[in-house]
Amino acid sequence: MAFAHSLFTTYNYIWTVQHKIILASQSPRRKQLMEMAELQFEVLIADVDETNPPGMPAAQVPEHLARKKADAVSLWVNDAIVIAADTLVLLDEHILGKPKDAAHAIEILKQLSGRMHTVVTGVCIRKENKEICFSTTTEVYFRSLTDAQIEHYVSHYKPFDKAGAYAIQEWIGVTGIEKINGDYYNVMGLPIGEVCIRLKELTGQ
Repeated sequence: MAFAHSLFTTYNYIWTVQHKIILASQSPRRKQLMEMAELQFEVLIADVDETNPPGMPAAQVPEHLARKKADAVSLWVNDAIVIAADTLVLLDEHILGKPKDAAHAIEILKQLSGRMHTVVTGVCIRKENKEICFSTTTEVYFRSLTDAQIEHYVSHYKPFDKAGAYAIQEWIGVTGIEKINGDYYNVMGLPIGEVCIRLKELTGQ
């Protein structure tokens, strides 16, 4: 295991030395995951129209928006790798966005209670005229939540900046999620292991 970690760290060092990395996201969770992977990067974001294209299947929206974010930030940088991402929570193919207020957060969590939903993250990695875009999907199964549990979480954790009104790494995830099928870090907002693999593909290293 020590050798494997050393080798992985060496790959990350090569990227850092030879390629400037830009994370096109202000999400603290994505920043945390990039840091956990020992990637050195800068954050640069651009405002883009996040309106869903008419008729586009919901599961395709995250990758579409990630590509738009990468497009916008790539205009500002030269000879850098841009990583952009977008995450959506889907229940019965319906997009559950970020809650508008506490009442809306409670409503969303009541919908998720006792049911399976999917979390889809679209990622676009761009360097000059080369890009790799992909989506990762994770199934999340919530236990049946009581009104008291939901109200406690919303009151204490205020998940108003989170798609689906929850964060898996917080109290509601520890106590309320029965199981997941797929990538845990994808639910946090970035399938970081897959990102590292695709970085090596893009750079040929």
